[in-house]
Amino acid sequence: MSSEDNDTIAVSPQSERRKVVLQVLPSLVTGGVERGTIDVAGALVEAGWTSLVASNGGHMVRELDRLGAKHIQLPLHSKNPLVMRANIGRLEAVIRHYGVDVVHARSRAPAWSAFYAAKKTGAHFLTTFHGTYNLGMLGLKNAYNAVMTRGERVIAISHFIADHMQSVYHADPNKIRVVHRGVDLSRFDPARVSQERIIQLAQRWRLPDGYPVIMLPGRLTRWKGQTVLIEALAMLGRRDVRCLLVGSDQGRDAYTDELKSLVERRGLTDVVHIVGDCNDMPAAYMLTDVVVSASTDPEAFGRVIVEGQAMGRPVVATNNGAARENVLDGQTGTLVPPGNPAALAQALDAALAIGPDERESRAEVAIRFVRENFTRELMCARTLGVYDEVIDGLPAESETGWTEQNASS
Repeated sequence: MSSEDNDTIAVSPQSERRKVVLQVLPSLVTGGVERGTIDVAGALVEAGWTSLVASNGGHMVRELDRLGAKHIQLPLHSKNPLVMRANIGRLEAVIRHYGVDVVHARSRAPAWSAFYAAKKTGAHFLTTFHGTYNLGMLGLKNAYNAVMTRGERVIAISHFIADHMQSVYHADPNKIRVVHRGVDLSRFDPARVSQERIIQLAQRWRLPDGYPVIMLPGRLTRWKGQTVLIEALAMLGRRDVRCLLVGSDQGRDAYTDELKSLVERRGLTDVVHIVGDCNDMPAAYMLTDVVVSASTDPEAFGRVIVEGQAMGRPVVATNNGAARENVLDGQTGTLVPPGNPAALAQALDAALAIGPDERESRAEVAIRFVRENFTRELMCARTLGVYDEVIDGLPAESETGWTEQNASS
């Protein structure tokens, strides 16, 4: 532990002792894993637990401080075997120092260190499986990934991921708990977005009045399907729409240049705009008529899909991965085959043609669907339920039984 962590959190007598959870991940810079970690950390504090997070740090540490959780800086971002080995001892010291009950690993490199540290100390070990991960040759990468299935319980962020763990890694289905990621409804609520915010964003992006807006949010990387959307817009043949590609290229300048070149070749320079990152996504959704997720690879969860529905916007998403469970096809959105510009163009045409009354009706269904299934509060409550399960020593049962039990509580 660093010198700043020598202060000890007060521990009550054993009969009144607060439960202690340590979440471990590489860093706290940006991303869905990081956001989920912070949300759960805050829920632990609110529930009266001691909430610890170990990572290499980042600007999101400030959020932990505001919530009353404690951050411990360790080089958990490193994949160097020597550093990972040293991290076992570092985490063991943290576990013993704070009397940690549960170690929750959210990424592979820190999971290996946390697994052995928990084994040495007798702390409970669980993981969250966040993605499909790349599969390597000779089974070496698979063996590295498989640490994410070695928890007493393994949280999957979608049923798609739960199925993937069983088919690829032969994970025990009795240990798997599906806990979908959650949307913060204090932000993603149409009633909370002022007209001024929407107007400011429209002016910043120079959107003309009266033009329907199609938006694909997501980092600029090939598998997110920006090229598929551009080809679909060319097939759509309309010049009275505007398309926004919202997201950073994270230094992938070559791909951004490729997208610009494709836009020019298809004669869409007035239609398609690459606008970079956006710091007010709720307002961005509100000025949008159709939200698109054109990912050619399966999404492990698909936050964009859920956020769009939370804001009452129709979505068009590819029919793979978690989209099949996060979209009510034909009600809150439309699912299309991945990598199929013609099908995407047809779906966009239909979505743009939706009349005001039907749009309002679909928005109500979409908002209700998200609030019943994909909120931050649900995610946190279900995660704390998994912690209780391992602390109380409950036997592993099928995920279906666990879900029904918690849904009725």
